[in-house]
Parts: sequence; structure tokens; C-alpha cells
Amino acid sequence: MPDLDDLLDEAAQRPMRGWDVHLDGRIDSTPPWDFEAFVDAGLAGSPNLLDMGTGGGEWLSRRPFPKGRTLATEAWAPNVPVAAARLRPLGVSVVAVEGAPDNADQAAATSLPALPFADGVFRFVTNRHESFVAAEVARILAPGGQFITQQVASNFSAPMRALLGAPAPTPPHWSLAVALDQVRAVGLDVVKADEGDAQVTFADVGALAWYLKHVPWVLPEFDLATFRPRLAALNDRGPITVAQPHFWLLARRA
Repeated sequence: MPDLDDLLDEAAQRPMRGWDVHLDGRIDSTPPWDFEAFVDAGLAGSPNLLDMGTGGGEWLSRRPFPKGRTLATEAWAPNVPVAAARLRPLGVSVVAVEGAPDNADQAAATSLPALPFADGVFRFVTNRHESFVAAEVARILAPGGQFITQQVASNFSAPMRALLGAPAPTPPHWSLAVALDQVRAVGLDVVKADEGDAQVTFADVGALAWYLKHVPWVLPEFDLATFRPRLAALNDRGPITVAQPHFWLLARRA
């Protein structure tokens, strides 16, 4: 059995670069569908692409994107140079943008950020786990253009909280139903949509602690000292698997 102190020391000290949460294969997420296949099918007929919230460019770099006709946005400043270093040699420009508020909170916002692109310029827009302003997505889509997004529902933290003995979260408010309302309200036609649970497996409690440290919206109150007793109790279980509610949708501008 790995030593708990060694695992937690690594979790405390090891940084995350870009948006790679796999930790050298010690964290694995198995979604209930093949989102990459949906994206690649859309890319097959698209002359250009915008990838919203590209992170460190890890995911986009593996897609068959249109060479020389692909742009990516990123709102978290530390990720912008990481994404640029990975994507610019591939012919992809990375644009730093102001991040949109969480979709569930946008109704109360007094203003929402605009995307720095002209109207109707993109035939395909991809988005993985990034908040978005539906009106801005609709604006930059060309007629017949498509928007595809995969999102994590608001109640995603409930299984993790139960595992760690943390209080239950507030009632969910970001869901497939809410997302469908938002994209339809700006005139987009929903082509396909689905929801289900991804299975996230952590090889050991060190990987779990590292994940919670670097993905703080899962358990905002997490710190290694407070949760050490619970992590210690999980240390002899071996791999730990947690369900995580996801949804996805594909919408088209008429």
C-alpha cells in the first residue's frame, strides 16, 4: 500500500500545467458517450473552427481541426501561454478572453462579456466544460453553423461530497434543461442532446487529493489537513471511482 504521507505530500506540491487532469494516467474519466466522435464528425464538413476554453490546448491538439483556419480562446491567464506553446506550432492562434460567468448565474448578471470576433464567422464552435454566453455563440455562428458543448451538471459534486463525508451541496441549477432553454432562447435549433454519468477513477488517494486541490469547484472547502482523516480511511481501498453527472448538446443556427 502506498504511504499516505508520500501521497499527500505529492498532492500538495505537484503543480498542474495547462488543463491535464490525468496525472500521468492515475486519474481516468470514462464518459457515457464518445464526445470526441461527435466533434470529429462535425469537423469533417467544417471549413473553420473555434474552440472555446481550450485550457492548455491538450484536447484540441488531438482533434482533426481545419489547418490554418482554427482559433482557440482561453480565459485563465496562466493557461494562455501554455496553450499557445502547444497550438501555435500547429497553426492555431490562441486568443485571451474574459471568461463568462457560470451559465447558471447569468440571469442575475448586469452585463456579459462579448467574444472578440465578427458576426457569423464560424461554422463550428466547440466547448468542453466552459461557461458560455449563448447570445454570443449564436452571434458568431454562420448560418447553418453548429455549436457543440459538453458540460458538468451542478450536482456533480454530490457523489464526491458523499465519499468524503462533506455536507450535501445546494440543489442543482445547471442542467441539460437549463442549457437547452438558453440556446433556444437565442434562436439556435437543438439537433441532439443527452445526459448521463461519467465514471471518474482515481488510482489512489493521492490522485484524489491532487484533483480536489486543482479543481476547487468540486469541493471548495477542501484542504489536506481537514480531510486527512477521511483520506486516510480511503487509503486501503485501492482505486476509487466516483460518478459525475454530465450532459452534452449540439445546436445549429438556422
